[in-house]
Amino acid sequence: MFIKCDVTNAGDLSAAFGKHVDTYGGLDICINCAGIAIKTLVYDDRSDGTSTWRHAVNVNLVAVIDGTRIASQIMRSGKKPGVIINIGSAAGLYPMNFDPIYSGTKAGVVMFTRSLAPLKRHGIRVNVLCPEFVQTNMAEQLSRRIIDVTGGYIKMEDIVNGTFELIKDESKAGACLWITKRRGMEYWPTPEEQRKYMLNLPKSKRMLTQNTFSTVQTPEFYEKIVVHTLSHNFRDATRLERVRLRLPVEPHNALVKIIYAGVNASDVNFSAGRYFSGGAKETAARLPLDAGFEAVGIVASVGDSVNHIKVGSPVALMTFGAYSEFTQVPAKHLLPVPRPDPEVVAMLTSGLTASIALEKAGQMASGQVVLVTAAAGGTGQFAVQLAKLAGNKVVATCGGKSKAAVLSSLGVDRVINYQNEKIKDVLKKEFPRGADIIYESVGGEMFDLCLNALAVHGRLIVIGMISQYQGEHGWKPRNYTGLCDKILAKSQTVYAHLWQDHLDKLFDLYASGKLKLCMTRCIQQVSLDPKKFVGVASAPDAVEYLHSGKSVGKVVVCIDPSYSQTLAKL
Repeated sequence: MFIKCDVTNAGDLSAAFGKHVDTYGGLDICINCAGIAIKTLVYDDRSDGTSTWRHAVNVNLVAVIDGTRIASQIMRSGKKPGVIINIGSAAGLYPMNFDPIYSGTKAGVVMFTRSLAPLKRHGIRVNVLCPEFVQTNMAEQLSRRIIDVTGGYIKMEDIVNGTFELIKDESKAGACLWITKRRGMEYWPTPEEQRKYMLNLPKSKRMLTQNTFSTVQTPEFYEKIVVHTLSHNFRDATRLERVRLRLPVEPHNALVKIIYAGVNASDVNFSAGRYFSGGAKETAARLPLDAGFEAVGIVASVGDSVNHIKVGSPVALMTFGAYSEFTQVPAKHLLPVPRPDPEVVAMLTSGLTASIALEKAGQMASGQVVLVTAAAGGTGQFAVQLAKLAGNKVVATCGGKSKAAVLSSLGVDRVINYQNEKIKDVLKKEFPRGADIIYESVGGEMFDLCLNALAVHGRLIVIGMISQYQGEHGWKPRNYTGLCDKILAKSQTVYAHLWQDHLDKLFDLYASGKLKLCMTRCIQQVSLDPKKFVGVASAPDAVEYLHSGKSVGKVVVCIDPSYSQTLAKL
């Protein structure tokens, strides 16, 4: 379908988009490709510019902005994800002296597009493509000498391939892809260049510069939990040790005073050595092991080569050794956070697991049915909120009235309390088509039930199997008869693990008020389990409590209550 219009006429452009939506019922991809050159240099132009440089500005920049505005509004109103590609130019990355207006407007397209990266939280990705010269009518009017200096014309196929890369790569939002004859495709600016000015800092890093605490006193000795023997019984496998604090800190490391540590179901797998390759003897040779996966705290000291993290800065870490009063880690592994609060701990393993799994493994869009098992737990509460924010119908399973109440307060559409009703019967009766995405962390019989409850082309995301972790030997592989046949028949994909940095996304949602991290009842929240665990020595109690099935929300250990009281006053 071709619609002839003047892109500088707001009414014409809006009508063109309207015709598209009326014809096709929606908008998934929009490519804004508008660009004209002017022959007269702007400083030699004695007219008012109506038909020269002003017109070029309206076509090259204003029309692209308007097209992006209209497309994003259509996509958001339809509550469906979409991609917008703005066609810029290499002339927007470096000066083009023979047409300053073209160069300036294309630079505007680049920076306008890069500034729209936050639209990704609404499911809309806007990227910009910046090719050098392609053999078009406009380019053929230029001196051949200019074309040859850049290496000659780029193939139209290269432009098409670059466009598809920006469309298909879901990690790209606010990205600028530069295409040249000399170097091929590369993203601009490079990470090294961007670090020179860091203007587009995520909220978490901006807040780091605003929240620092007083100097931390370092003791001669500190306490930590270590695994001394391999066992799925965390209490039997660990002991509390008092060790000397090693100072000074190594050049590239940082010493962190832990304030809160997160408790995870997989702590028992770590204490059993299940995350190490090799046989039992090789794993045992690694003992003792520092226990605990995640924590927040305050930087107490840094090595001589560390300059991006300051003493007193609040940070999060996801390295072994979180069940400790102090830990020394490579400074590059520290994640800046707004405050070392227990709610931030919930964003780490629990929040990142849900965010990555749903977006990447689950390919979550909107208008889908999403089933979350063990939904009242730490990661489950993130999963139901993120699924609701994306515009989906959320079904959640739990055991107990209090857990059901928490899930209802989070906006879950259908809470299934397995203490009162059978999950299988509810799903079969109320969701006969099946669930498009299932976020499963229980394992065992629940996994079998979920596999059968998938819709055609459904995605089953396996992020754990907590029901099988406890016991003398921990989890064992199960023989799922007919599993391959079921997956093949429904075109399903089973993901066991997917992990990368989505922490900034969660902080953005938190800062915008869409994701609440609080202990009080609110419309959308990630609650912390109210049971208190204080001091490093309480870690085994916290692990056992998590596996008791009584917890609601994220279980944390307050390593230093004196600091937590100071933070509460702040």
